[in-house]
Amino acid sequence: MTEKRNIPGFVYKLMLLAATVIWGIAFVVMKDAVDVLPPAQLIGVRFFLTGLLMAVVFHRSLKGTWNGPCLKAGLVLAAVTFLAFWVQTIGLADTTPGKNAFLTATYCVIVPFMLWAAAGKRPTVANIGAAFLCIAGIGLVSLTASALTMEFGDVMTLLCAVFFAAQIIAISHYSKKFNVLALTVYQFLFGGLLGMLVGGLIEPMPNLSALTPEFAFNLFYLVVFASGLCYLFQNMGLAHVAPAQGALLLSLESVFGVLASVLLYGEVVTGRMLVGFALIFAAILLSELAPARKTSEQREGAADYDADEEYAPVA
Repeated sequence: MTEKRNIPGFVYKLMLLAATVIWGIAFVVMKDAVDVLPPAQLIGVRFFLTGLLMAVVFHRSLKGTWNGPCLKAGLVLAAVTFLAFWVQTIGLADTTPGKNAFLTATYCVIVPFMLWAAAGKRPTVANIGAAFLCIAGIGLVSLTASALTMEFGDVMTLLCAVFFAAQIIAISHYSKKFNVLALTVYQFLFGGLLGMLVGGLIEPMPNLSALTPEFAFNLFYLVVFASGLCYLFQNMGLAHVAPAQGALLLSLESVFGVLASVLLYGEVVTGRMLVGFALIFAAILLSELAPARKTSEQREGAADYDADEEYAPVA
């Protein structure tokens, strides 16, 4: 039994809010970093350093977890997480941070439909309504009015949202069987090794002269703040905040991503894009608030998969 601390409830909500701000800024930081280091190598170095940092901080949680089943679960999480971040970073190289943030956030709407395929858990009417809102928002944000086509970066970002949805389901499934902190450490360590392997095989080696102090600061931000600190804030916050409220707060990441892109990257947001962002955000809210209206019978039928449990960071 964990000892209770006299910490007001709003502090845990502020932790979740702080994480979304850090992740929002991370979209701009990643945009700058990927101009220096190719996507797979960048993800590999970021993940591996984060894994080492977490292994030091949470070394006690690793005791007794160095076994086949736990390591296999960590490897599965590492693979799907690497694919999600890799594809997202590829997309970010060909789109703006603001669009990348909002299109990535569509994973919230995808999760119920992926659960339907994985566990036979039918989406609610709200989930279906959210999907239509989301599709309309994606069209306004990404489709060019003249040719009704999407940019490569936007397509890759939407694909990464599918991988993030799969990551959420995998985390929810494995966290019921294994120590969550140990899984997180293995997820980052194995994901880092996978990224460096893929990057070494298919990407050109970076120009050492491009590895400037500015890049070092960006990497420090991604490792320490966007990965390590945000995971800590998220885990602590979600342990003390109702799932629907927690997911709602975490969905603000996309909003802060656009704000950071406008203020720090100089992105110009048109009226058409604003309407699209609003529709996507409305879809996220509708999708996230829908679980609170489910019946107990529906919750029991989805015992093996619970998408409300823990939402992983996506930036």
